[in-house]
Amino acid sequence: MARKQTKPALVTEGAKPKRANRVNFFDLAYERIEELLINCELKPGRQLTLQELQDATGLGRTPVHNAVSRLAADTLLIVLPRHGLRVAPIDLARERLLLQLRRDMERFVVRLAIERASLSHRNQMLHIERALRERRDEITLGEFNALDRRIDQILLAAADEPFLEHTLRPLHTIYRRIGFIHHTITHGQADLSTTIDCHLSVLNAVANRHLDTALSATDALIGFVDSMFIEMEAGIDPRLLDCSIEPIFKI
Repeated sequence: MARKQTKPALVTEGAKPKRANRVNFFDLAYERIEELLINCELKPGRQLTLQELQDATGLGRTPVHNAVSRLAADTLLIVLPRHGLRVAPIDLARERLLLQLRRDMERFVVRLAIERASLSHRNQMLHIERALRERRDEITLGEFNALDRRIDQILLAAADEPFLEHTLRPLHTIYRRIGFIHHTITHGQADLSTTIDCHLSVLNAVANRHLDTALSATDALIGFVDSMFIEMEAGIDPRLLDCSIEPIFKI
């Protein structure tokens, strides 16, 4: 039996064509909630509902629920059965201990990136380095965090080991939040010069395949993050780490 031939369907006026590259709403929900956690708009220790996260992200229940599951696995959110959600409080001792894990993993990423980086990867690193140098004295914390995320992404792409991204991403989120608190609250001002210089050194060394320099720059960056904990442990208000803690004096 001959197959019936059909004519190509015409696009009628007002009809919306199918999008070739649809937005991944699951990743978008994760990124938006992650940003709220980093900037402490979702305060550590806060209880909230899934509906509140839907309202905050402007996304539907399914992508937000998926993001919550991922963030719970990342130990950034706590699911309270029948009682909603809670933003995981900041445990300075735990997060300082995990910094040792991050240091070892970052050194591994740098080694792989130097071995495996393509010409395109190296070109992107040098381009980011130039852009960061040009904006060094005027870049805001928000702009730096966005660029820092791109630096992490290009290094992981060059390392070409998917397992590392799944392991390092929650660690990056944890320490971006520590950096936000340090630069905006503990330190009193967003002086980003030290962390910028560390990132510039890492980018330049990896792009030019100088392993020893890259490892030293990575250690310097982790050392700077460690110094944040020293300041925070000395006198930060505990309610900034867990907003459920009762204030000493009620006014």
